[in-house]
Amino acid sequence: MKRDELNYYAPAEIEKRSFAIITEELAQIGHEDWEESKALVIKRAIHTTADFSYAENLMFSEGAVEKGLEALKQGSSIITDTSMAMSGINQRKLAELGGSVHCYMHDEEVAKEAKARGITRAAVSMEHTAGAGEDYIYAIGNAPTALVALYDLVKEGRLHPKLIIGVPVGFVNVVEAKELIMQLDVPYIVARGRKGGSNVAAAICNALLYQTGSGAL
Repeated sequence: MKRDELNYYAPAEIEKRSFAIITEELAQIGHEDWEESKALVIKRAIHTTADFSYAENLMFSEGAVEKGLEALKQGSSIITDTSMAMSGINQRKLAELGGSVHCYMHDEEVAKEAKARGITRAAVSMEHTAGAGEDYIYAIGNAPTALVALYDLVKEGRLHPKLIIGVPVGFVNVVEAKELIMQLDVPYIVARGRKGGSNVAAAICNALLYQTGSGAL
């Protein structure tokens, strides 16, 4: 490859070309029969990571995408477990729908309670949302303890998530925490296995937001 063979492209053109390549390569490996709303989520995860294994490891509960879209259209807010995921979500588009995104990992009270109890701030953050009197979409990309806390809170009847996006990355309790979420009677999109990350959590949120039909991308 020579320098003169590389062109500068406008951002929109880069994304368009990228998704065309993703669509073509998915067809080559036999993935072309998803409903469009689900396909757009999977393709955006691949676009964010350049990892085609998300075509296999993204698990969807029945009607998860449609339920997530409906929640967003009704103004649902999003809770994340990292500032990175929060910054990656299209907050302008979310605001157009009446929602906002929140991360309580750096909240002083959350940090103080987590230290006193000897547990993670991610777990306490999830508990913190239980007293807000609102049902949220949860986008978890880093902390499996956040998923465990969500599991417990749902089982206790203290939370009723509109959607759980469970895509933490790592090695300790990551696989097990994701499997717990898939046992719940709540809508979920889960990246089975060790892969995931805050960027994937944000990408899935954006894949849903871009399907709501509200304003520009």
